[in-house]
Amino acid sequence: MPVGTQGTIKGLTNSQLEDIGCQIILGNTYHLALRPGADLIDELGGLHKFMNWPRALLTDSGGFQMVSLLHLADITEKGVTFQSPVDGSPMLLTPEESILIQNKIGADIIMALDDVVKTTITGPRIEEAMYRTLRWVDRCIAAHQKPYEQNLFGIVQGGLDPVLRDICVKGLVDRNLPGYAIGGLAGGEDKDSFWRVVAQCTAALPEDKPRYVMGVGYPLDIVVCSALGADMYDCVYPTRTARFGTALVPEGLLKLKHSVMADDTRPIDPTCYCMVCKNYTRAYIHSLVTKDAMGSQLLSYHNLSYMMRLSRDLHTSIIQEQFPEFVCRFLSSQFPKGDVPEWVCNAMEVAGIDISACCAPFSSGQE
Repeated sequence: MPVGTQGTIKGLTNSQLEDIGCQIILGNTYHLALRPGADLIDELGGLHKFMNWPRALLTDSGGFQMVSLLHLADITEKGVTFQSPVDGSPMLLTPEESILIQNKIGADIIMALDDVVKTTITGPRIEEAMYRTLRWVDRCIAAHQKPYEQNLFGIVQGGLDPVLRDICVKGLVDRNLPGYAIGGLAGGEDKDSFWRVVAQCTAALPEDKPRYVMGVGYPLDIVVCSALGADMYDCVYPTRTARFGTALVPEGLLKLKHSVMADDTRPIDPTCYCMVCKNYTRAYIHSLVTKDAMGSQLLSYHNLSYMMRLSRDLHTSIIQEQFPEFVCRFLSSQFPKGDVPEWVCNAMEVAGIDISACCAPFSSGQE
């Protein structure tokens, strides 16, 4: 799910997103509430109509800003008080207010406000945040005015503590929500801890409801998490890395700023059939990436096309019961020397997928 923080994917039109097969995009509750404002969006027919997007939308709760804007936030049982980065005025975001704003914005999937803590933090704050998340989800459920129009997802917290994660999972499942997210990851924790939390949570969450790993967008992470049972992902990574002149390709990354690209007449990815790869060379994009906005726009289009194709191929391989073969092909492209990271090998073993054919005899533990 590409991230359109303020009702737009940077550099791309909605018709371009439809062309590449995008089915759902994200909006940010905190930023949309600041500008242009939830009341205005509601008056103009909701975010779908406001941004002319006919497909699905998901809005986050605003909780992530507890981490990303922590220097502006004060967290209490009542909610989170932010200092507006626009004008410095205080803004109290309670569970009730988060849901009210999201009801006005009108996304198809809305997220419960959770107490977010960085996974690199240890101590009693992790337990406090997890139990507060469970208390807040009850307030979100009670405040939700459109339960038959908007699906409210709960978010599993608990840091890297398996006991706390288990308590939170069980608490959310007992509330029988339409879907569940695994939150608090992709925040600097080591990869071995990351995949183990995902594996633990997906194993305990209902198989017949969506399981969403929040903030995960690296292709390798998506393939690993899918093997462990996750279904949904979002990240700014594909478009953000495009703005730095980097393209996503089956082998990993292609840095278009490098001087060797200056006379390279190949497409970004010869196996890709997106509009950019069909019409432009690496040399042309290289000439743009540091000088013209068109460079980041073309790379954003390609990178999101890559992510959509990866998701479709991944999905198709599961339907056709060829997922293990898909994983091996993916890993062979990313790690042609067989140096698959040890954390990936460990995760695949737990997932029951034999990747020995694409692994060197002694995989290193490097990420």
